[in-house]
Amino acid sequence: MENKSNWAFKIGLFIVVLTWFAFTMYKFGTTVLNLTDVPFTDMPGSVGFGFRAAASFIALIITLFYLVKRELSTSEVITSFRWIVLLEAAYWLLFLPAGIWGFDFQSVLYSREFFILEAGLPCLVEAVVMPTVLVMLFFKLSPNKPAQGAIKWGLIAAAAHLFVFWFNYTAQWWSEIFLHGTEFLTNSLLYSFEFAITVAGLLLIAVYAAVYAKNSIGKTLGGLNLRKAGIIVTALGLYFDAIWIAWLVFGNVGTLTVWPTFSVLHNVDLWMVSLPLVGLPLLFSKKRGN
Repeated sequence: MENKSNWAFKIGLFIVVLTWFAFTMYKFGTTVLNLTDVPFTDMPGSVGFGFRAAASFIALIITLFYLVKRELSTSEVITSFRWIVLLEAAYWLLFLPAGIWGFDFQSVLYSREFFILEAGLPCLVEAVVMPTVLVMLFFKLSPNKPAQGAIKWGLIAAAAHLFVFWFNYTAQWWSEIFLHGTEFLTNSLLYSFEFAITVAGLLLIAVYAAVYAKNSIGKTLGGLNLRKAGIIVTALGLYFDAIWIAWLVFGNVGTLTVWPTFSVLHNVDLWMVSLPLVGLPLLFSKKRGN
């Protein structure tokens, strides 16, 4: 009989992937319904969510096979992961129009500098960094190539993902400060806390993930330190849990506009609140790796 921690990981993984798929389908539906807002950015965004929905659906099918012990060949698993990686690369690439728009748009209420900070720079970084590392991972994923290459680029892609998160979420805070100054931070313990765990907390998680990736290069799957991986996954999930719970309990405090809207209402990453369901079983895994 499989140990309880292994079953906890399997069930947690299924819930996380199911959450990813359901949340992505919901976001895909809402973007399709709002295509008339800014067609130059909304149309690619909607197509991007379609790509991500396909990726999450493939991941859900693989996870179901894993959960019910349906054996898949190495070729089937690698092919499925290659499709997920390629679809995710397309999803990220389609942030490019939003980046271009952010550098060229201004309105009566907001200046061009604001849109560069809030949308232009974050979307440009996302559209350049993530497709680059994911395409490299796509080419390394092959049954005819050493697994260490795919593991290396998988870890690099994960660390890059975290740095992109940090840059994007921190940029939203800077754009909020651009509009309202820093007084709201000193006047609100809630926003001071959220600012700190975003600007400093996410950066620490990203740096830890980068060090973990560097120290894991050249190792096989069996040689990875699962507990350290669990720390990263759990910490990232707890960050989103904290942001989401703060919104449920306190709502929008004060007059802020960017952060409350971005962090919860339009947050495409909010499905990650479920990540501790995977991270905690890894954290308490008996297998330490090296």
